[in-house]
Formats: sequence, structure tokens, C-alpha cells
Amino acid sequence: MQKYKNEENEKMKILLQQIITGISIGSIYALIASGYALVYSLLDFSNWAHGEVCMLGAYVCFMATTIPNMPYWLSCLLGIGGAAVISFLNEKIAYRKIRNNGSPNMFLMIAAMGLSTTYQNLANVIWGSKFKQLPKIFSVGTINLNGIFIGTTDLLCLGLSAVALLELLLIINKTKFGLHVRAVACSSRTAGLLGIKIDRVIAMIFLLAGALAGLAGITYGMKYNIYPTMGNVGLKAFIASVIGGLGSVPGAITGAILLGLIETVVSGYISSGLRDLISFTLLILILLVRPSGLFGVDVQEKA
Repeated sequence: MQKYKNEENEKMKILLQQIITGISIGSIYALIASGYALVYSLLDFSNWAHGEVCMLGAYVCFMATTIPNMPYWLSCLLGIGGAAVISFLNEKIAYRKIRNNGSPNMFLMIAAMGLSTTYQNLANVIWGSKFKQLPKIFSVGTINLNGIFIGTTDLLCLGLSAVALLELLLIINKTKFGLHVRAVACSSRTAGLLGIKIDRVIAMIFLLAGALAGLAGITYGMKYNIYPTMGNVGLKAFIASVIGGLGSVPGAITGAILLGLIETVVSGYISSGLRDLISFTLLILILLVRPSGLFGVDVQEKA
């Protein structure tokens, strides 16, 4: 009887470890997915270059860490700022001209795919295909909480993501800028007639989404590695956005956490080789059963 109880306790501890790891991974997805949601809420297109912005932010941080006497926190800020600037320039140079020409949204997606491929190849040329990893902040790899081993990097990812996403929700829901964002998401034409500067709002959203992607790239680089194709993690974030409801920031966050948990449980209890299969199968099921996502928002509520 005692042996049975011990086995059950061990299984429960392993499950809790899996849940914490899943939430940590999901929090990284959430940072990227929220950027997808913000852009989609305003422009009704999926920014396929967003994952590569995440990758470039990680590389900027990595390069900054190689500068002698550079504080690590400043390297991280440079990575976040670099990703924000790249995202801003994507909108300023590429997307805005397409929008102003009155071209279909499909042209925006094609431009985003072109940027994605360009950034991947540039990263491969500049930094090579070898994996790189950002330095660990904590010297201790895990924390033992009553037999439950939790990675310090997981806790860091979860903490940073939670703070960033909470600030994002406060900005969207409690500030004048957030009111302008929601107005443009509801009707850009009406918002323009009310005196809201549409281009400025869109540019600031790309800047904000880029900063979140940069933070995601840095936390991903701490937890795993940095490499030219790491922007493909954006596909998982896109799946999370679809699960939660495209255009909904709370939906994107919820979908990301859910996807992170599902992937971790599948990897831990079934097979890591089935992780991607399950993720994309879930995407297909959501599109077939509930295309609007779990949060199924109306256009007026997209932001």
C-alpha cells in the first residue's frame, strides 16, 4: 500500500513538473501570438515575418553579450529594442506602401513571406547555421520544491512573460493609445474621421509587437538555442492565435498556454516525435469545428 502511494506521489510530481514546463513554453508562444493578434486586429492579415523578428532580436542580444563589459540586462534591452525597430521598419518600408496602394491583403502576406525568407537567409549568412545559446542568468539550474524540480529558466521565462503580457493588456484596455487601437480595430475609416492617426497607431503596434517578439526570442535563446530557422516557432504561436481566436489578445495568450501544455504532456507521456503532429492536427480541428477560435470575437472586439 505504501509503495503504491509513493508511486502515485512520484507520478503527481512528474505531472506538476510537466505542467510548469508547459506553461513556461506557452508563455513564450504567448509573447509572439499576442503580436500576431495585435497586427491581425488592425490589418486583417497574418504577419508571417513575425517569427523572424523574434529570431533577429535573439541574435542582437547574443551579439551584444560578446561586447566586453556589456551588462547582460543591457544586452537583453538591445535585443528587445532591435526587434522592435526591425518590426517597425517592416511596416514603414514594406507593408505601409502596399496598404496605401490599395492592394489586397494577400499582397501583405506575400510581402511578409518574402521578408521571412530573406531574414532567415541573412541570419544564415551572417551568423552561420551553428546553434548558439544565451548565457544563463542563474547559476543554479533547478529548484527543488518538496521533490518537484523546477527549472530556474522556466521560472524566469514565465515571470518575464507574465509581466510583459500584463503590461500589454493594461495598455490595450486602460490607456488612450489602447482606446485608439480598439477604435482602429473596429473601423479604421471611422477612427480616421474622428481624428485618430491611423498610420501612427499601426506603426506603434508593430513596434510593440516587435518588442514582445524580441523578448520571446531572448527567453527562447536562454531556454534552448539560437539558430537561423528558430523563427519557425512563430508557426506555433500562429496556431495558438487560431486556437484562441485571431485578433484577440486574451485569446492568443490562452491558446498559447493551452498549446504549450498539450505539447509538453504529449512529449512527456506519449512521444516527442508526435508533438508537432498533435499541434497541427489541433489547428485543423479548430478550423473545421470552430474557425473563430475558442474566444470567437466579433470585429468590434478584436483588440
